[in-house]
Amino acid sequence: MKLNYQALIFNMSSKNLDNLNFTEEQKFTQWWLWVLLIGITLIPVYGCYKQLVLGEPMGSKPLPNIGMVLFLLFMLGFLFLFWMLRLKTVIDNEGIKMTFSPLSKKEIKWEEIKTAEVLNYGFVGGWGVRMGTKFGTVYNTRGNMGLALVLKNGKKFCIGTQQPEELSAVLNEVKESGII
Repeated sequence: MKLNYQALIFNMSSKNLDNLNFTEEQKFTQWWLWVLLIGITLIPVYGCYKQLVLGEPMGSKPLPNIGMVLFLLFMLGFLFLFWMLRLKTVIDNEGIKMTFSPLSKKEIKWEEIKTAEVLNYGFVGGWGVRMGTKFGTVYNTRGNMGLALVLKNGKKFCIGTQQPEELSAVLNEVKESGII
């Protein structure tokens, strides 16, 4: 009978982490972002009112009515997308689960992780999903602190956090148990 020592060590270590629990949910709450998004959305609202209700063209080269309505629907959809975006991180004895709803979802088992650290990733070109950074893909809603992960298969990504101290404490608990 052949034993899988890595799985045995992982199973023994994970018993020490039965109470491991970290959950963080973030969304876009920056007031200036919402003022900007709503302000831009008000342009096609005004355009539709002016062209469809008042019968007056908006501007010297107005969009056709259908174009104005489609632009309004696009902007309302964009506004709704930002309202729906949520970055949720859950860490438990099984691993790390990250959902950037409705765009992305990842589930990483502890045995897949080579390194994990909470760090200041600096400015990565904005917020949302940022690809091609030195940390791999960065998922964030604001700030510059995150959980940088390097997987054993070489993939890298970083999950933004507004709770770096709590996340560091949980990560230290995992490292002290010998899982990573």
